Amino acid sequence: MINELKELLQEVEVLEIKGTADIVIDQVCFDSRKVEKGTLFVAVRGTATDGHHFIAGAVSKGASVVVCEEFPETLKENVTYILVRDSAVALGILASAFYNHPSGKLKLVGITGTNGKTTVGTLLYKLFEELGYKAGLISTVENYIHTSVVPSTHTTPDPVTLNALLAEMVEAGCDYCFMEVSSHAVAQHRIEGLKFSGGVFTNLTHDHLDFHKTFRAYLEAKKAFFDKLDRNAFALVNSDDKNGSVMIQNTTAYKKSYALKSMADFKAKVVENELSGLLLDIGGQEVWFKLVGSFNAYNLLAVFATAMLLEQDRGRVLTILSRLNGAEGRFDYVTSSNGVIGIVDYAHTPDAVQNVLSTIRDIRKGTEQVITIIGCGGDRDKAKRPVMAQVACDWSDKVIITSDNPRSEDPEDIIRDMEAGITPDNKRKALTITNRLEAIKTACHLAKSGDIILLAGKGHEKYQEIQGVKHPFDDKKILIEQLYHVS
Repeated sequence: MINELKELLQEVEVLEIKGTADIVIDQVCFDSRKVEKGTLFVAVRGTATDGHHFIAGAVSKGASVVVCEEFPETLKENVTYILVRDSAVALGILASAFYNHPSGKLKLVGITGTNGKTTVGTLLYKLFEELGYKAGLISTVENYIHTSVVPSTHTTPDPVTLNALLAEMVEAGCDYCFMEVSSHAVAQHRIEGLKFSGGVFTNLTHDHLDFHKTFRAYLEAKKAFFDKLDRNAFALVNSDDKNGSVMIQNTTAYKKSYALKSMADFKAKVVENELSGLLLDIGGQEVWFKLVGSFNAYNLLAVFATAMLLEQDRGRVLTILSRLNGAEGRFDYVTSSNGVIGIVDYAHTPDAVQNVLSTIRDIRKGTEQVITIIGCGGDRDKAKRPVMAQVACDWSDKVIITSDNPRSEDPEDIIRDMEAGITPDNKRKALTITNRLEAIKTACHLAKSGDIILLAGKGHEKYQEIQGVKHPFDDKKILIEQLYHVS
């Protein structure tokens, strides 16, 4: 770690300092509740709270340095106050410097996009571990430092947690780290100060407009990640997505593309798509993979292309990839003793739901029913709710509208928003059961041999969040219990 304030400030745009920079600090912190003696406290203006309101409290707890965008009215003796233009940017740079720039000591690859980030990141981690490297993973489901699991709370952690994780990876001897980069993380400068060896773009569809307000702002947040890649990094984009070319308009990184349909540097073609897996032609070579669906063809191709850009052996990469399973809660399927197929998927955007349902339609043999159980999260993008219900109805034989993670909202209000998207023709398909457990039970009772139940939205999550409380709830476990109870 680097503890000398003078050294930590080298890359920070400092406007003014009140006090001395010739001091040593023990930790970098932006949460005043975690402040101890010798802390450098960064006052960040967040979406819910403003860290500037907690400067006095942080100082009373022993903070010796305060970084802020506005000096407080009262300055305490023996405390150094540093004025910056943007505290969030400064926090990222300071956190990276404090942990001695860990991202520059391994090959860090960021994966961004609406759908596919977790699968691509997880497959890359598994692949590079199988290739004989020590690898790290920072993802929605869980984080890995080589073989050690670290619980995950956010898609992309805060800068202090993130750099601490990367430093542990360096300490453990990791050669690579694969990291999901959310649009929130870019907009909130959580990845400021990190050095990326490459960036991967999966796709861009309707999501997170509760935070970004407009699709353009959402796109710009994703694009900003590629804008900051340096000339020694690679920028790999899906050229079948019209936003792929936008992502790399202003990057200095070297640009590469992958696609199933359009011209690209890395091409693949779906030869067979079945419940047991995918047969892909990748550059003239046919390979069977365990993952299912055209959306996973894109994910596999993105992983293959990334490995090639990281100069790995083509034959070994394809051989290992053919053996790998995807991420937990992504097209996870089980079959009951009476032949009902249950699929659990994290799909929580209209595009992701359509991708999964179109894959199910592709692998159907004929007369089976598709029963979709779907809800929408509370305190999140409301505009997608009617669209989610509409897509589910358009692509399913029966749809059960239910509760997801209502958070602080009334589940009935969320369901009403969803029901607004159901056309008169589709109303006969739709059923509303607010209680998620009862919805799953009902679907299992309705299903006959060969039918397919899609349980969408929560995927790997092991809880249901209601009024700020996370209640134990495991979609896959409950679906299995109910399928076998019925059969």
